[in-house]
Amino acid sequence: MPGHSRSKNGVLSHAYVPGIHVFGFGNRKNVDGRDKSGHDDMRDKASHDSVRPRGGNQGSSMLRLISVFLFVALFAAPASAAKCGGDFNVFMAGMARDAQAAGVSRGVIDQAFAGVSLDPNVLAFDRRQRGMFHSKSFEEYARTRVIPPRIKRAKTLMLKHAALLARVQQQFGVPKELLMAVWTLETDNGTGDMGKLPVVRTIATLAHDCRRTELFQNELISALKIVQRGDLPLGDLIGAYAGEIGQTQFLPSSYIKYGVDYDGNGHVDLRHSVPDVLASTANLLKVNGWKAGAPFGEGSENFQVMREWNRSETYRKTMVLFAEKLRE
Repeated sequence: MPGHSRSKNGVLSHAYVPGIHVFGFGNRKNVDGRDKSGHDDMRDKASHDSVRPRGGNQGSSMLRLISVFLFVALFAAPASAAKCGGDFNVFMAGMARDAQAAGVSRGVIDQAFAGVSLDPNVLAFDRRQRGMFHSKSFEEYARTRVIPPRIKRAKTLMLKHAALLARVQQQFGVPKELLMAVWTLETDNGTGDMGKLPVVRTIATLAHDCRRTELFQNELISALKIVQRGDLPLGDLIGAYAGEIGQTQFLPSSYIKYGVDYDGNGHVDLRHSVPDVLASTANLLKVNGWKAGAPFGEGSENFQVMREWNRSETYRKTMVLFAEKLRE
């Protein structure tokens, strides 16, 4: 659980100290979402280049304009992004600063970061889990995933949630069989392994590691936003080894971007609410270009859209096979 200052092997690690405020000047990378296109600095440059002074001494006018631009750029620039590697405590202080700049309250930051330390087990898992889908053929992988007990349970749940699934399919255009396939393959419909690790510690560990720091810095801020929005309390922000959350294993940024409060209780709860889980899963596919009523098998446009769910062709083919079994 969050708040422990020792790793599982008992070695005392650097821990974030709440209440540290760090200020400074420099360039800070975009932390609002990995899907954003373009950068403010490029837009600013384009805007500046389009200025054409009229009349008078154009040379001096341009010099004054450049001077003003440089002054604004210097003093309006946000603080630099947290620097990966090095002392973990210093890194977390930088993340606290960036989270505040992204709109997360100081109270949420202090609560979430209190006592957080590196998790060596997360790093070890991350380094050995590469190639999970590449080591097996589609037939070998599907043989262990698309199995009779799973198909039977999924069909039973399709009957139980028939009205809900019909409503979700009507609204988002994603076939109920495919939604059931995803839900089953990810966590056995919420009855299997959804992960047992505190998401903040897990993602902070991966963000501190310099291999994909920008990705996981964004995910860490998104995780804080889940708490700030009231979707999940910090104690329930539990997930898998890359910080995936809930019954269909959303990364925090996807939770924020695609999550739907489909049961109408004011919160997006992807751990406990089946309506929220199914609608959010369908919404992710719809937003990324899903074509309602079109085929989704290998080679189709919808099969490509499914890359937004999982880039592995083996996994996507397994999703399709499972959905086909549910139609039999």
